[in-house]
Amino acid sequence: MSKAIQMHENGGPDVMKLEDVEVGDPGPGQVKVKQTAIGLNFIDIYTRSGLYPTPMPNAVGREAAGVILAVGPKVKDFKKGEHVAYCGVLGAYAEERVMGVEQLVKVPKGVSDEQAAAIMLKGMTTEYLVDRCAKPWLKEGDTVLFHAAAGGVGLLFGQWAKARGYKVIGTTSSPEKAALAKKNGYKWVIDYTKDNVVEKVKEITKGKGVPVVFDGVGKDTWNASLDCLSPRGLLVSFGNASGPVPPQSLAILNTKGSLYVTRPSLNAYNATREELEKSAKSLFKMVKSGKVKIAIDQKYPLGDAPQAHTDLEGRKTTGQTILVP
Repeated sequence: MSKAIQMHENGGPDVMKLEDVEVGDPGPGQVKVKQTAIGLNFIDIYTRSGLYPTPMPNAVGREAAGVILAVGPKVKDFKKGEHVAYCGVLGAYAEERVMGVEQLVKVPKGVSDEQAAAIMLKGMTTEYLVDRCAKPWLKEGDTVLFHAAAGGVGLLFGQWAKARGYKVIGTTSSPEKAALAKKNGYKWVIDYTKDNVVEKVKEITKGKGVPVVFDGVGKDTWNASLDCLSPRGLLVSFGNASGPVPPQSLAILNTKGSLYVTRPSLNAYNATREELEKSAKSLFKMVKSGKVKIAIDQKYPLGDAPQAHTDLEGRKTTGQTILVP
């Protein structure tokens, strides 16, 4: 038997319970993984609350890293003892699990399991946001806006975008978070609890606005994000931390300057095995080069997943957080 966080109904953090589960042996094309570190992400809260409906029971979580314990038949490219990681696969809050090898990537030397678990989802999200999703709108030296700069994706984004030659404006809610963002690549940081974000962005850009806004907050920042864009700019709405954006009239995009909006997802950008491997390779390359530094800011035992969710929802966490089985 192994342990996993199980959820039998949607609700608050207390619906997650640490329970015994039967893992079994890997079948054809599968391996059994002993997980050593599990990533915590806001999408886990969407799963738990029911915003993103999932079958019951489940172990929540979508990313982790660990060591292969056993290899099933017809597996050629993975071996027992190799370190692997994954993201986007529901059920990560567990000590052990059996997985298809098509869901895994190998963790190279120079990247720890904790680093991999903390950044697979956030890091590959950052990769596609900067290097693929918004690239047609950007040239070196451009200024962009990113909401929630001190969050998990935010701290990676600031470093990654700076490495690509962009100047980044971030928004945060405290001086401490602003200082953290500045250490992670942000040229300017706006405290949205004190200052008007739109006015500050226009001041920084001399009235022009930015060509791209990256918005993982959702409902609370939607209008400001549109107003911060220059004509024909792009709003990349990739998350709902404050709740989903209400229904909108497309006419607003016309009146605010023939704007563009996209609602991307990591699954869509890494839809093929080739895309997944390229994205992971780019991520690990950035980490090993030192251009993107990974700091594990919070660690919780797996059984303390409810407290980790409470702290994440309460905006008490910064940067990367992991659960340790």
